[in-house]
Amino acid sequence: MKSFVALLFSLFFLMANGQMRQKDITVQKVLKLMGTRFEITVVAPNEEIGYINIDEAVSEIQRIEKIISSWDESSETSLINKNAGIKPVKASPELFGLIERSIRISALTDGAFDITYASMDQIWKFDGSMKAMPNESDIKKSIAKIGYQKIILDAEKSTVYLPEPGMKIGFGAIGKGYAADKAKQLLVSKGVKGGIINASGDLTTWGTKVTGEKWLVGITNPLNKERVFGWLPIVESAVATSGNYEKYITLNDKKYSHIIDPRTGYPTQGISSVSIFAKQAEVCDALATAVFILGRDVGLHLINQINGVEAIIVDAENKIHKSSGIMFNTNP
Repeated sequence: MKSFVALLFSLFFLMANGQMRQKDITVQKVLKLMGTRFEITVVAPNEEIGYINIDEAVSEIQRIEKIISSWDESSETSLINKNAGIKPVKASPELFGLIERSIRISALTDGAFDITYASMDQIWKFDGSMKAMPNESDIKKSIAKIGYQKIILDAEKSTVYLPEPGMKIGFGAIGKGYAADKAKQLLVSKGVKGGIINASGDLTTWGTKVTGEKWLVGITNPLNKERVFGWLPIVESAVATSGNYEKYITLNDKKYSHIIDPRTGYPTQGISSVSIFAKQAEVCDALATAVFILGRDVGLHLINQINGVEAIIVDAENKIHKSSGIMFNTNP
């Protein structure tokens, strides 16, 4: 009798403390946003609430796209580009802040990351149509308008001015990470316990799986995407990967990545993929591109100087190199 009473008391105690609730589930949706594949995963009490949460994240990503898209002629970014060499354009605090942070990353990476890369003339083609190297003078001309130092910001008026006609800014190397961060921030504010926003390899996480286990990210072998070098736990943080294994050309038996160094106009060489780990996907996204361009040695040296940021680099010979804080064995 005592054990029965004790059981009833335990049940009452659990119910009073909200612990008799239904077990959480994982809800996931894959869709195309910002011209790329987004995979949004949330931990929710049921499917209906999970899909509501995902729809809220989608709306936030679409809101950001309307601000930073270079393809949307009515976006703030397009307005800034249209007025290059004409007049300053007033920007929202959100866009102004993103441009300020982008310029700081440009300075940190010696211009390897540069949002004015959008000014580059597209003389390199990665659609199979390119059969010969462009000549050196065309390459030099293609980067003539690039230079983050040229961007004129007026913090008091919140204006952005591109002083040369034809100059442009674009957020292709930071925008997806920024959108993932903002979607995560929104869902956390709504009380969503855990999840992943994966923007085509630029992902951010929070909380844990429904099992209480940490989210894991695999470092893919660039020569075989079905093979993973190793798995890393991701706790309240983000990762972004830049790779040349899906988009490149081969000229004169030499492989050229689609990632162009904005300082020289030439495709990068020597690296197959870069994965950056940090608290914000925005930072990961930008630094993944920068390290890819800077190269293995300079890139790792830079990352080792930045607190809270780590890197894994797979070089052209499929060898793995890690920053000082990465603690796992990675032998292919």
